[in-house]
Amino acid sequence: MLFKLIMLFTVVPILELALLLKLNNYIGLGYTLLIVLTTGVVGAYLAKSEGKGIIRNIRYEMSQGRMPGDELVNGLCVLLGGACLLTPGLITDLTGFILVIPYTREIIKRYVKGRLRYMLEEGTFKFIYRR
Repeated sequence: MLFKLIMLFTVVPILELALLLKLNNYIGLGYTLLIVLTTGVVGAYLAKSEGKGIIRNIRYEMSQGRMPGDELVNGLCVLLGGACLLTPGLITDLTGFILVIPYTREIIKRYVKGRLRYMLEEGTFKFIYRR
């Protein structure tokens, strides 16, 4: 797990920087900065509006006496997607939009739920509760 985190925090920024430099060579510094700023602003707005809707749905589910499992996974996706969208770069922007846009988020949500179900059935998912 530590190796994966090291790779995530070293390789991804290097790839992002290389892509931005390559894009700068093709379209220029001004347009590259405009793309980075635009995706950040649009992403923040989209994440905020989706987040508000998810919070509203969670409140509704709880008022009906149901556990809002799907909405919690949606909330996690939007939170991670918003963080990716605020991070400068093209790869993280693409990842962020995939996690924030409802249609693509549904695909990710199904995968996450299936993976959690598999881990619970196989006994590889361990929940540790400490007081």
